Amino acid sequence: MTEPMILRARVGAPVKDVRHALTDPDTMRVWLAEHVEVDLAEGRFAFWGRTTPEGDAPHQRLLHADERTVRFAWLLDGEEMTTELTVEEDGDSGDRTIVNLSQTHFDFDDVITGKSIRGVLQTYWCQVLTNLAEHFEGRPLTPMQDFTSSEMRVEVEIGASPAAVFAAITDSEAVTKWFGYPVEIEPFVGGRLAMGGLDNNPDPSKVVEFEADRRFAVDWGDGGIGTWELAGSGGKTRLTLVQSGWDEAQPPVAAWGGFLSGVAELRRYLEVSDWKPVIMA
Repeated sequence: MTEPMILRARVGAPVKDVRHALTDPDTMRVWLAEHVEVDLAEGRFAFWGRTTPEGDAPHQRLLHADERTVRFAWLLDGEEMTTELTVEEDGDSGDRTIVNLSQTHFDFDDVITGKSIRGVLQTYWCQVLTNLAEHFEGRPLTPMQDFTSSEMRVEVEIGASPAAVFAAITDSEAVTKWFGYPVEIEPFVGGRLAMGGLDNNPDPSKVVEFEADRRFAVDWGDGGIGTWELAGSGGKTRLTLVQSGWDEAQPPVAAWGGFLSGVAELRRYLEVSDWKPVIMA
């Protein structure tokens, strides 16, 4: 059995408010899922919908809930996993919270092979926890992955100029900061993009379009193309991200979730003056 996946997220609200958001159905429909039913007294804790893996119906059951912890079982791809969320104060001020997430039955090999939907869990929870933080900050949420679709297309507005956004998605140092993982980019058509850095990636992707402040496209291999299109007005930028050309029968949903959680952090990187990533290293 694999070790549990652990994530930690910064949320700008007191512990009691964040704990309430973990079990209040109305709030959960904002940051977690389309459909939510929770009744702690009755042991009911369920969420489902388009943005939930295998979200055609609820597959969760409550295991434990107290003032600091919510633990539930989740049947996914035929295996019952355990998810635990705990809250703790972040510092001494009392107005910030660390959310700790522990997820069993996550195997990174499932991310690479796509053999189990459980491979999406890391990027899924990164999206969800970032949405929770954005909700408390009163910011527009980045759209989450639609698990009912065989393609990915998302549009977001960013409070920065196209030049600033383009630099943030094509400069290696900037991308490494907001994406939270080393990325090295040669910023020209025919250049290489290497997750982990050029020295550590023997099979980098290829830059196929590079139009300053307007368009950036990467060939990820296996027929997949990622395209960032920028259009600006009034000091803001409309960013359209499209991932296309994949096998529709087995799209890389875990990778798509990574892109979407990355876009959420990109927006924060460009818009929040005292920016720190939501998901902690």
